[in-house]
Amino acid sequence: MNKELREKIIQVCDDKIDKKGTNVGLSFYAFFKNKNDNPKLLMEAATWWIETHKLDHFEKAVKIKKMILENK
Repeated sequence: MNKELREKIIQVCDDKIDKKGTNVGLSFYAFFKNKNDNPKLLMEAATWWIETHKLDHFEKAVKIKKMILENK
């Protein structure tokens, strides 16, 4: 996963956790604007989320952040 996406995921997870607590869930769509302005990056996130890790549509932000920090 590229550095830009990793940093974006961590930022979004931190923001969601700060606003809604450690029980907040999110999908990989949370890392993108409603307008798909970077389809390549979206597909990279989707591949990591769906194909590589077989995650559910919604996962806990703390889990996703931990996975990114551990380079999974």
